[in-house]
Amino acid sequence: MINKRLLIKNLLAHNDESSFYDKKRKIDLGSKEGKAKFLKHICALSNSNPANNSFIVIGVEDETNEIIGTDFFDDSKIQNLINAYLTNAPIITYENIAFAHLPEDKVVGLVTIRPNGKITSLRKNIWKYWGGSIFLRDGSISMPKNFDIEIKDVNSEIVQAIENKAKNNIELTLDGVIDFINHRHKDLTADYKVFKELFVVCWAGNTKIVNGETYYSRVDIELINEQVRLFYSALDEVSITFTEDAFKIIEYVHLGLNNQYKYYPLEEVTILFKENGSHTIDTKLIFEPPQYNKKTLHHIYNANNALVGKLKKDIPLNASEEKDLRNLPATYLICYLNDFSEAKSKLLEAKPYLKKYLNIYPAFKEAQRILRKIKYS
Repeated sequence: MINKRLLIKNLLAHNDESSFYDKKRKIDLGSKEGKAKFLKHICALSNSNPANNSFIVIGVEDETNEIIGTDFFDDSKIQNLINAYLTNAPIITYENIAFAHLPEDKVVGLVTIRPNGKITSLRKNIWKYWGGSIFLRDGSISMPKNFDIEIKDVNSEIVQAIENKAKNNIELTLDGVIDFINHRHKDLTADYKVFKELFVVCWAGNTKIVNGETYYSRVDIELINEQVRLFYSALDEVSITFTEDAFKIIEYVHLGLNNQYKYYPLEEVTILFKENGSHTIDTKLIFEPPQYNKKTLHHIYNANNALVGKLKKDIPLNASEEKDLRNLPATYLICYLNDFSEAKSKLLEAKPYLKKYLNIYPAFKEAQRILRKIKYS
């Protein structure tokens, strides 16, 4: 079992960007350009490593190798994006890796690319890249190749050595459990569960009991053996259940209008632990969007557009408008879920202006996260 934090440290310490490893300060999957560049790197790394894993580390300064972290990213449907745009798509995983020195809401993103031994190419046009394009790594750069290429295995021994150095041990596991419960989350209700005598899952959050069921907010859930953060949210609430073989998380989102709010189940994640020392993660979207009167939503949609117009022109908002602005990400989201198709682009249009409001921007990121989950499900 590989400790992903050690793996990242080994990649950063012993290797410049190469044909099996890339690092980024951040990625942007909310724009066509950002998606295209991400797909290009996945394609190039897959083609350049036909017989071994390759990696992208996200949340690192390029020149200094300093670990600065990035936002928690839990888009479990990212493989759907890869499959939609790449022919002979590799299997990829995106994992959120905790580092002790980072703020609570920051992690390091680790993308692991597992090739299938075939040439990977773009399935269709995206941004300035043409469908049918093939990319390879030329040192640290992903370059287009517009001719037949031969796949060569040149990195297997190096990657195997790096992964071997990152193997987990009982000391790292115990230290991780103690740090999670006694230090990182000493102000929250925290617990752990051992599965199959091997896997240790820790979770923490504020608890409340409704109709005999326990719900958690400010939730942090981590698979300690691999140092992978499975779930993190400062906003939403989750329920947690487990058996001897499985750990299940159901995430809820808080939505509503005119002070009439309700919790809606969004996604169910089940981690199944097996006797052979492996585990699988199954994610299922269970969201049924709330439906509202179209006339009411037209009024809210137009009011939101007017607010964004004022922000663009730097016109001061009155007290009532300030209150509406706090709800703007959630109400744009509700409009989109009720067939106001342009509400999504309007929300993106507001992004640079909402960034100035530290108490509102997290709600924007939350709305974007829900939209991503819905899109790729």
